[in-house]
Amino acid sequence: MKSMKMWVLTATLICGTAAVTTACKKANVQNEELAQEPAQEELIPEAKEVVSTELIRTSQSWDGVALPDYLQGRPELVAVKYIFPAGKKLGWHHHPVINYGVLVQGELTIIGLDGKEKVVHEGEAVVEMVNTIHHGENRGTKDVILYMFYLSQEGEQLAVQHPEITLE
Repeated sequence: MKSMKMWVLTATLICGTAAVTTACKKANVQNEELAQEPAQEELIPEAKEVVSTELIRTSQSWDGVALPDYLQGRPELVAVKYIFPAGKKLGWHHHPVINYGVLVQGELTIIGLDGKEKVVHEGEAVVEMVNTIHHGENRGTKDVILYMFYLSQEGEQLAVQHPEITLE
């Protein structure tokens, strides 16, 4: 069973990395078209060979808490693209499933209910808190684009909102 769990995680990381690389390339092309200016720095150089870069390997969320054991049963892998406009906040919520992602544009601040903060910078991977209430904020001047990957099961919520907790 452990080897199956490792296979699922490995497959998710490999597929997620490929999806993010493609998404990053698309985002860069769209940004260049919108700006109609040549890019000052090529973010994704043309590769002559396949290049693989491990972005993160961990068994803990960003706040140092150990991730829970996998759910039993058939997995449902979900990939979500989030766009946080500059200055916007996402309400308090928690995730009942393991999830991780890569920030492809901007800078996102994640704040736990205990006040602990994590700033995720462009190009960084992050493993989210599981079953811990938190929210995200874009304190920057440009939109944040974040790709998240959830290890879920059919019918499982990816996030549970907590509207009873007000944002400052």
